[in-house]
Amino acid sequence: MQAMDDMALLREYATRNSEAAFETLVSRRVNFVYSAALRQVRDPYLAEEVTQAVFIILAQKAGRISDKTILAGWLFRTTRFAALTQIRADAKRRQREQEAQMQSELQPSAPDLFWEQMSPLLDEALATLGETDRQAVLLRFFENKSLAEVGSHLGTGEDTARKRVARALEKLHRYFSKCGVSSTTAIIAGAISVNSVQGAPVALAKTVSAMAMAKGAAASGSTLTLINGALKIMAWTKAQTAIVAGTCVLLAAGTTTLIIQNANKPTPIQGIPKDWSILSGTDEQWNWTNNAIYGHSTTGDSILASTRQYGDVSVSAVVSTTNKEATLVLRMQDADNGYLAVFAPDGTPVTKVDRDTAKIVLIRRKAGEEKELAIFKRRKLSAPGQLETFTFTARGPQLDIRLNDLPILKTNDTTFTSGFIGLRVYGWGDFPCDGVFSNLTVR
Repeated sequence: MQAMDDMALLREYATRNSEAAFETLVSRRVNFVYSAALRQVRDPYLAEEVTQAVFIILAQKAGRISDKTILAGWLFRTTRFAALTQIRADAKRRQREQEAQMQSELQPSAPDLFWEQMSPLLDEALATLGETDRQAVLLRFFENKSLAEVGSHLGTGEDTARKRVARALEKLHRYFSKCGVSSTTAIIAGAISVNSVQGAPVALAKTVSAMAMAKGAAASGSTLTLINGALKIMAWTKAQTAIVAGTCVLLAAGTTTLIIQNANKPTPIQGIPKDWSILSGTDEQWNWTNNAIYGHSTTGDSILASTRQYGDVSVSAVVSTTNKEATLVLRMQDADNGYLAVFAPDGTPVTKVDRDTAKIVLIRRKAGEEKELAIFKRRKLSAPGQLETFTFTARGPQLDIRLNDLPILKTNDTTFTSGFIGLRVYGWGDFPCDGVFSNLTVR
C-alpha cells in the first residue's frame, strides 16, 4: 500500500471501498491539512474539526476527482473553504457574545517573530497565486520535493520548475511586503519549509479516517456545518471567474483597523480616522463603539469619507446590518457623484419587498442620479447581523466587488478615475439604516 501514490490510493478507495487505502492516504496528508487549518483558524481544536470536514469531503467526492488532480492543491483549496466557513461562524459567535476570544493558544517554545507575522497571512497569500504557481510552492516547500520532482508533477522540466518556484516566491514576497511583513524570498522559502507542516494530534488520523469513510454520518452538528459551508463555497467558486488577488485577511476579529498602504509600513489607527469627514449627513450619524464604526440614518443619505483622493484603490471591511444595508464608496467627487457598492442581506425589512432575496449592487451615482452597473441576487446569501467581509476595488476602469474574498461582481466604467473613499448608510422613516464596519482596510 505504501508504494501507491496519492491518486492510486484514492482510486482504490473509490472503486473498491478500501479502508486501508483511505487510512494510508489520511496518514500521509493529515499533517498537511491540519497545519493549514491551524494557521487559519488559530485554534487547535477548531483545526481538528476543519481537518475532519476536509477528509469527509474527500471521501464523499473520491469517485469524482480527476486522475490528473494534484491532491496537495485540492486539499489546500478545500481546507481554505472549510476554514473560511469556520472563521465566519466563529466571528459571528464572538460578535453575539460580545467578547474577543482566541488569539492562538499554540505558541512555539522558541518564537520565530517572522513566522508569527507571516503565518496568519500565508494561506491567503498562497490563494492569490495562479493555480500552477501555487502547486509548485506546495510541492517544493510543503512536500519537500526536488525541483526535478516538481517539474515532473507539473509536466515540465526542472529548469521550468525552478523559474516557476522563483516567480511564485517573488509574488509572495510582494504580498507580504504590502501587508507590512519585511522579508526576502530566501527567508520566505526557509520559513515555509521549516514551519508549514506541523504534526497533528496522534489520534486525529484514526478519528478522521473513521469519520470520513462513514461519509460524515457520525459527525457533530458543527462539523456538518463546516462541510456544508465548504461545499457551498466550492460550488460557488467553480461557477465564478478566477479569484483575483485579495487584501490581507485580518484574523483577529473584533477590532476595527484602518490600514493605509504607502511606502512605509502599514499603520493601524483606532477610531474614526481624523482626516475623514462627513460628505453628507451629520456627525451624529457616525460613531466609534465596541471597536467598530457605526453608521445610522433615518433622514436619507449619510456618507463618511476621506479627505484624500484615491485612484486605484481597494477598500475592505467586515460589515453587518440588521435592517437595511452597508455600503462602501469609491471615487466620490461629492455626495452626488461616485461609485457605491451596496450589500443588503436577506431577511431584513428592506429586502422583504424583494422576496427575502439578498443583493449586492454596484451603482454609479452621477449628478444625483443612480444607475445600476451590475447586480447580484441570491436567497440565503447572508442573514441579518451576520458578519461578512465585503471588498470594493477600483483598478483603472475595472470595478470589482468580492464577498468573503470570492468574486461577485465585475464591470468596467470610466466615468470617475479618482475620488474620495468611505462608508455610507441610507435610511428613512420606518426603514432606518444601521451599518457596522470593522476590520477596515484601504490599499
